[in-house]
Amino acid sequence: MFRYFITYKPYQVLSQFSSQDDKQTLKNYFDVGKNVYPVGRLDYDSEGLLLLTNDTNFNHRLLHPTFFHEREYWVQVDGMPTQQALQQMEKGVDITVDGKKYHTKKCTASLFETEPNVFERIPPIRFRKEIPAPWMKIILTEGKNRQVRKMTASIGFPTLRLIRYRIEKIELNDLKPGEMTELSKKIIYKKLFHE
Repeated sequence: MFRYFITYKPYQVLSQFSSQDDKQTLKNYFDVGKNVYPVGRLDYDSEGLLLLTNDTNFNHRLLHPTFFHEREYWVQVDGMPTQQALQQMEKGVDITVDGKKYHTKKCTASLFETEPNVFERIPPIRFRKEIPAPWMKIILTEGKNRQVRKMTASIGFPTLRLIRYRIEKIELNDLKPGEMTELSKKIIYKKLFHE
């Protein structure tokens, strides 16, 4: 039987169940039985929405580059991006992927007018009184390794905190870090693949 889980991967947790270098893994938080694995990954220092399943077809449809899926990230950055910097990011910027120059696809990037309602991170970001640390919403249709961090750095505003909030119509909603909920195949396929 196929199973589908929505999880909030906490900060400083590896996107895998096998242990490595004494770092925390998904196993420290989620008990989902055998042969259930993350779909894609979130970096150790990123947090937020991570899907787990034992459905390999689902995995392929979500990750293969021929399929486009919106991914929404909430990103706290170091310094206040200008409209010009945001527009530059939206048009696409040059980053390095696997040692080669890569121009990112068009995306949407905007500043939150008021700080989003997010859970406190432990440990918190470093705070400097004289430098603002606003939140941005970035929506991509691709997912290269560390892409969001590379994109904000390329416009001069390094990422301090990164939360993946949404993939297509699946959102974190009220999930707290380390929490999980299970969805039926019918619901998850409808939300992700519009079936």
